[in-house]
Amino acid sequence: MDAHELGERVPSSTPPEADEDSNTRQFSLTPADRGAPLAIPLVSRYPQYRKLMIWLGWPLCLLGLVAGSFAQTLEVLILTQGVLYGLGFITFYYPILSMVNEWWIDRRGLAYAIMCSASGFSGAVMPFVTQALLDRYGYATTLRAIAAGLLVVTGPLIPMLRGRLPEAAVSSHPRTDWTFVRSTRFWIYSLSNVAMGLGYFFPSLYLPSYAVSNGLNPTQGALLLAVMSVSQALGLFCFGYMSDRRIPVDVLTITSPLVAAVAVYTCWGLASTLPVMLVFAMVYGFFGSGYTATWARIGTSISSDPIAAFTAFGTLNLGKGLGNVLTGPIGGALVGSDTVAGAYGAVKYQKVVLFTGSCMLLSGATILLYRAKDLKLATLVSRLSKQDSH
Repeated sequence: MDAHELGERVPSSTPPEADEDSNTRQFSLTPADRGAPLAIPLVSRYPQYRKLMIWLGWPLCLLGLVAGSFAQTLEVLILTQGVLYGLGFITFYYPILSMVNEWWIDRRGLAYAIMCSASGFSGAVMPFVTQALLDRYGYATTLRAIAAGLLVVTGPLIPMLRGRLPEAAVSSHPRTDWTFVRSTRFWIYSLSNVAMGLGYFFPSLYLPSYAVSNGLNPTQGALLLAVMSVSQALGLFCFGYMSDRRIPVDVLTITSPLVAAVAVYTCWGLASTLPVMLVFAMVYGFFGSGYTATWARIGTSISSDPIAAFTAFGTLNLGKGLGNVLTGPIGGALVGSDTVAGAYGAVKYQKVVLFTGSCMLLSGATILLYRAKDLKLATLVSRLSKQDSH
């Protein structure tokens, strides 16, 4: 499952022509996320072909990395490490997720969180490994080496993947029930999720350069990303666990972005020293990532039908993926030209900080206001009922 995330650690290893294009850094994740609403209903309807999908998608991922190593232009890189890798991941990942759904029901939030947190722990190591390979061998050899590593590590595990139900019990299922899209709750969560996705990726993209702008060295910038990755893994695990422990999903999805917003406005915006940036990396990584761990329970809160709930999970992937692909162009428009070390946002990143915090704030406030409206309505109905009884 972590193969895709390992591949995602490599986008900075781009050909010279693509080095300055921030859009490249986000592109390979996007096809996988945008394809979720199409892939999940297909996998759910034809679960008997999941093993075949896995065996088709896995080599496509590896081929995307190897083919990308020969890229000399941005267009070729997008087609290989972006489109080809993304299509391979769609075909590989969602059948596995469908199998996980069969094994984990009461603890599904925790199961999803464990899968996602694995990428966080790899993210604490892979930036250093990748950078060392890039410095010594260049981007082409680095991509081929990572593809070979994934072949060796993941290949032997694929035959072990299987669903809980026997093949005879997982023949074609009915079509996906899309009536959940008429639910107000679905659209509230979708709006909140898109807002989260629009702001979530900026710290991991700009924190290293922000650190350098405040006088830190590149190694310390890489350290901040490593600390954030570990915190993200812990946040995913904890929020996934709490979502299964009957803590209302609304409480978790309000807490996650609002605490992250406070961290952005204060710790990131005011940070000019390594200790403060480390605090930001830990707090933002933990609470910001926790939102994703609630997706499984958001799906089940929207629809009681397992296939529809899984599809709702896919639409949340889509929302965050759209935010991810927009990070590059939005960030390019927000980053300033003047740097003043010690100033709020180092001046150069001031708009990035404010935009990120505002997205987090909007994400949490959307659900908070929705729940407050429901609570007010419930209170009014209760009072009217008491008056009628008298």
